[in-house]
Amino acid sequence: MIDFTQKTVLVTGGGSGIGRATAEAFGSAGARVVVAEINPELADEVRNQLQQAGVEALVVQADVTLRADVARMVDTIEQRFGGLDVLINNVGDYLVSKPFEQFSDEEIDRLYSLNLRHIFDVTRAMLPLLRKQGAGASIISLSSIEGLRGAPTCAIYAAFKAAVGGFTRTLALELAPEGIRANEIALETTETRQVPVSLAIPDANKHHIPRWIPLGRFGQPQDCAGAALYLASPLAAWVTGSTLTVDGGAMAAGGWMRDPSCAWTTIPVITGNGFIDASQGAPAQLRPEAQPA
Repeated sequence: MIDFTQKTVLVTGGGSGIGRATAEAFGSAGARVVVAEINPELADEVRNQLQQAGVEALVVQADVTLRADVARMVDTIEQRFGGLDVLINNVGDYLVSKPFEQFSDEEIDRLYSLNLRHIFDVTRAMLPLLRKQGAGASIISLSSIEGLRGAPTCAIYAAFKAAVGGFTRTLALELAPEGIRANEIALETTETRQVPVSLAIPDANKHHIPRWIPLGRFGQPQDCAGAALYLASPLAAWVTGSTLTVDGGAMAAGGWMRDPSCAWTTIPVITGNGFIDASQGAPAQLRPEAQPA
């Protein structure tokens, strides 16, 4: 059993989905869990859930894209726990899907803030707390296999996810002499409140899913949580600068599904007619304005 007793773990965006599952997993392993969550209702919800489970939890309502909030998080963690053993950069969002030339400057800036810059800001701010714990501290940044394979209609998102890998590998080399490890988890489509992908697929078309995911299903938040537990644990003591793909075998299959004729396609999202038309962007069920609160 992986034991994080007396270890302090920060999960950004830990109020729901992958972040919440990760916070719960570390709590179950004995960790003191710090959750940063922008949504006040979700912050209260995860706080109550963790406390009811007997987890020593600190939930900070914060927007990690705001440097003032990040600085406040550092002060709060230091006052409560003194240091930090594990940082999990979980926040990210594709926001909108459309051909590259249609992205506005504002959309590009927002994607940068949500998918890359906050990782720089939070990691830099938390390094002094990680250094207090010394060798064995760990940084895990969540990313996407879209940064490995390219993603039609998600060029900006894919570019920033690829950058997370470059940052992680370089950071791992810089911190290796101190015994601090840095790794990346690159995910395939995972079912969450933010990405309710199964809602976009009529029951009549769900038999297509194995053509996309070799293991025959979309990811669940617990799949990523288990990977994060491993990477942060002594079991991965000699693992740094690595990208762990948690993708149901998608990259092993060349990164893309087969269409109904069994030909390979680079159109990744299954929709009402079986497969998305890339020229139309994301299906309505997956667009941010259609997502549940």
